[in-house]
Amino acid sequence: MIQIIAGKKGKGKTKFLLEKANEAVKDAKGTIVYLDKSTKHMYELNSSVRLVNVCDYPISSYDAFLGFVSGIIAQDYDLQQIYFDSFLKIADLEGKNIESAIEDLKVLSDNHNITFVLSISSDASELPENAKSNIVIAL
Repeated sequence: MIQIIAGKKGKGKTKFLLEKANEAVKDAKGTIVYLDKSTKHMYELNSSVRLVNVCDYPISSYDAFLGFVSGIIAQDYDLQQIYFDSFLKIADLEGKNIESAIEDLKVLSDNHNITFVLSISSDASELPENAKSNIVIAL
């Protein structure tokens, strides 16, 4: 399953994403991972959530990002959810069409029974059709 928190920059998407990750820990039977572009929110996350600073790794394209996410999935058979803060930035998709990225994540989600929660800095109306049905919060 893919869930999207959409809204322009500065609308409070990260706050919702952090709350959602911290709430998920209460009922989680598996691992929860939070991907971000820094460690700024380390102390706002429950210690059971694994924070990964994507900028610590040499990811310079969307394909490299997808490989990185696939590697996280491959190494943890208990993985239940992955949260993507600033998805467009960490996935190298700013200003690009994200339609195929949504499809790629859907395939990974379906094949591995993982929920992906994405924070996307874009107005909900600007997202491609295959993303709009996954919006859970539009700010």
